[in-house]
Amino acid sequence: MSINIYPEITHRLAQNPELDFGTEIDATCTEIHEACKGWGTDEKRLIKALASCDGEARTKVSLRYKELHGKELKALMKSECSGDFGTALQLLALPPDVAEAALIRMATKGLGTTEKILYPIICGRTNAEIDILKKAYFKTYGKDLGQLVGSETSGDLHKLFITCVQGVEEEFDPKYHTDEKAKEDAEAFYKAGQARWGTDEKEIFKIICLSPPQYVTMIDRAYADKHGYTLSKALEKELSGITEKGALFTLGMKIKPYETIAHLIKSACAGFGTDELLLTSCIIRYQPVWSKVALAHMELYGKSVPDRVKSETSRNYKKVLLEVLTTSWPAAAY
Repeated sequence: MSINIYPEITHRLAQNPELDFGTEIDATCTEIHEACKGWGTDEKRLIKALASCDGEARTKVSLRYKELHGKELKALMKSECSGDFGTALQLLALPPDVAEAALIRMATKGLGTTEKILYPIICGRTNAEIDILKKAYFKTYGKDLGQLVGSETSGDLHKLFITCVQGVEEEFDPKYHTDEKAKEDAEAFYKAGQARWGTDEKEIFKIICLSPPQYVTMIDRAYADKHGYTLSKALEKELSGITEKGALFTLGMKIKPYETIAHLIKSACAGFGTDELLLTSCIIRYQPVWSKVALAHMELYGKSVPDRVKSETSRNYKKVLLEVLTTSWPAAAY
């Protein structure tokens, strides 16, 4: 199975909506309320109260705040803070699945679609989490996620997204997912790509998306043994642009998920200027697996994620991201 990135509470709430908030959650809600009360916002106090919550606490705070103070926490953050800092706080004010739904909404609202925000959310997910995300999007915005990505994308990327959003990754079965079958699927992958004039993207995406991670590794090995290069290299040869990035991300999340996330973070900071929304999305969305991502990033690039954040951001926006990182992994303390 691919890795889950939602905290356990998100999965529990999908089965049972009952929650015990506790006094600590009430205290955090009060601290946020006090930081926003009166003339001007106490940003330092607000960052400490909200960004120091892990995914479980943020979920509870988001739900409890309205009960105690009569206002949606996201709406409060929108009214109190602006810019990239405000966007980060708005996402932190939501349960993880609803925050992802909000990111999808941001990426598809208005003129044009921001695919580089979409593909890390939609691709490479577990069946359970794509199902939770679809329900969160429909509940929040009243629209089917599959229909949305169908209407907002076209061509090969459309094929990839539609396959991913179905959430049909197989469970690994050693009696079915054998070395012999891996060789057959490796050859099917080759025939859909390098062996023909024009790529059969639908077949390639089907193999990548439906196969469980352990089996994808087997296919990758069989492909490399016969053709001399990996599935990743084959995708680079057959695809281009955002579709190539999305397909490589999908494959990477099955074979080397933490390295793939680390690469995504670096890509948000590559070139001229930082993609702040993508960076914010990465820091907040991957909080539950942050210790492994942080180690992968250091091994790949010889630089810590906090150091990258400090070099690419400034002021309160930098402070809120660093607080999330430190909460996720205390070893990242700045």
